[in-house]
Amino acid sequence: MSMSAGWYLRRLSRMGPREAGGRAADAVRRRRWRSALPERPPVTGVRFTAVLPEGALAAVDPDAVKRLVAEADRLMTGRAEFFGVVRDDMADPDWQFDPKTRRRAPLDHAFDVPYRDEGTVGDVKQIWEPSRHQYLTVLAAAYALTGNDRYAERVAAHLRSWWEANPPLRGAHWVSGIELGIRLLSWVWIRRLLDGWAGAAALFEENPVALDQIWHHQRWLAAFPSRGSSANNHAVAEAAGQLAASCAFGWFPYSPRWRADALRGLDRHLRANTFLSGINRELASEYHGLVLELGLAAVAEADAAGATVPETTRLVLLRMTDALAAVVDNRLRPPRQGDADDGHGLVLDGPDTDRWGSLLATGEAVFGRLAWWPEVPGADVRTPLLASLVQPYGEGVARPESRPAHFADAGLTVLRGPGEIWCRCDGGPHGFLSIAAHAHADALSVEVRHDGVDVLADPGTYCYHGQPEWRSYFRSTLGHNTLEADGRDQSVSGGPFLWTRHAVTRVLKVDTDGEEQARWCAEHDGYRPLLHRRQVDVTYGSREVRVVDTVSGDRREVRLAFHLGPSVTAELEGSRARLTWTRDGEDRSAVLDLPDGLTWRAHRGESEPPLGWYSPGFGRKVPSTTLVGSGSVDGTAEFTTVLGFDG
Repeated sequence: MSMSAGWYLRRLSRMGPREAGGRAADAVRRRRWRSALPERPPVTGVRFTAVLPEGALAAVDPDAVKRLVAEADRLMTGRAEFFGVVRDDMADPDWQFDPKTRRRAPLDHAFDVPYRDEGTVGDVKQIWEPSRHQYLTVLAAAYALTGNDRYAERVAAHLRSWWEANPPLRGAHWVSGIELGIRLLSWVWIRRLLDGWAGAAALFEENPVALDQIWHHQRWLAAFPSRGSSANNHAVAEAAGQLAASCAFGWFPYSPRWRADALRGLDRHLRANTFLSGINRELASEYHGLVLELGLAAVAEADAAGATVPETTRLVLLRMTDALAAVVDNRLRPPRQGDADDGHGLVLDGPDTDRWGSLLATGEAVFGRLAWWPEVPGADVRTPLLASLVQPYGEGVARPESRPAHFADAGLTVLRGPGEIWCRCDGGPHGFLSIAAHAHADALSVEVRHDGVDVLADPGTYCYHGQPEWRSYFRSTLGHNTLEADGRDQSVSGGPFLWTRHAVTRVLKVDTDGEEQARWCAEHDGYRPLLHRRQVDVTYGSREVRVVDTVSGDRREVRLAFHLGPSVTAELEGSRARLTWTRDGEDRSAVLDLPDGLTWRAHRGESEPPLGWYSPGFGRKVPSTTLVGSGSVDGTAEFTTVLGFDG
């Protein structure tokens, strides 16, 4: 997916003068960097001192160790999976190879690599993900917890291979700051976890190639920070990686300056990326998790190095943790809102460990749990190791006395009902910053779960680059549980990570304290002069979720969509759908009564155009049922949908 001249003009239109000036300066700096690669300043007698505290490894739960070792042994076979694509070549990986398209990224100067062009580079996400080296942190953790040298030797071989295949400023791995930042964080933890291995010093601080790589990574991050309308989670990752490396690998003349700048940058970007309520401003739950993981890992390095962390940094992370505890369902799943690319900040566990439970466990260890927090079953490797480095925080800080349901600044509301009914209502702004890169056109959409099962589902993300029709569908209005008018989205897309006009949503009423029901009501202006208003009621006694859509304005063709989760089967007769699914071996059911004023059809797994899909993770999609009601309105029309759960 190469970018046209029109895209660049649209992108430029979303920048302010300061950002445009900064990007112009970056362009000049890139031209200057092409002329010659500077030599790393010499260092002598360096040692790695950012080791784990005594007893940290012994505190890891045996069951967590067992799961970790099982994953490490799978990795040792050379088999790994990234975004739904299985690779069997990970014993000796080709770092430029994309197994999805079978293409190899060119090893040109980094500033010349057209990483968005799948025809030239391949799927860059498939190329980048292994080079975040988070599978190597898993192997390093397996060494630390078992003492088995074969894990350490594999890690060392892969690092040496990567460093040789990716010299500074050559190829796709030197294109994006978020990749450099996360990779540095992985290297810090790899060195820490290999500390007991006889070859650790020779691999890192005594290795000129490793020193060159670490220095050039940090030099790159200092020179080309994400700025302006791009200062989202990327900026947090860049600051976190820079801070981690300048603390743990503080061996260079510029290390104190890089550390000070990264501390300030991390604090600034965490505050900018987070509402005061603790919800991430990108309104994308996966990025809430990524930013929280990055922030905690960066603070751990600063604390381990004795650097002074601004109190506001810890306060943002505390609020993010409380917000996560507030919005998850009874199975610890957060909303499926906005983009999701399965990105992690620090991985020390296998995929069988629940990400959100692990984050809440870390939050409990660092900040202390509140009485209303959900219980976290099981244990993980990362929590005791990460928490051993972080100074406890939270005593004396004002925190919610009861579980919040409405986050007014983020426009996110969770209505809860009996039988573990969970309903997320979207009345927030259209993403973060002027481009709203990770937003979806989902104003007034709802998600409904029953005991953690997606009943009315947010379909997810599926892809970023290379498949524009699928990228458009999964972030479209029709791709969400809301109303579409005249076949267009509520907000106007200017590209795969660019929105040129944002629908404005206004929440009119929230009542989560009623004795008989919880209520939410909001409206948006995305189809002006037509107005779409939606009211959602969760009624306790009847176990119903009632959705009332009111449309007023000129004559329009409308479509109302309800996307069912992949485990839900639907039998549609007229305007009534009988829904069935199984949870923990038990059959469950519900009835979905749809508005009579529309003509209803069921769609499943259709590709031309896409409709009826659910993405369980980045790069993966499975067929699911989507119910679409079509009709026209002229003046004011009301459509009532009732989802009633059986017994």
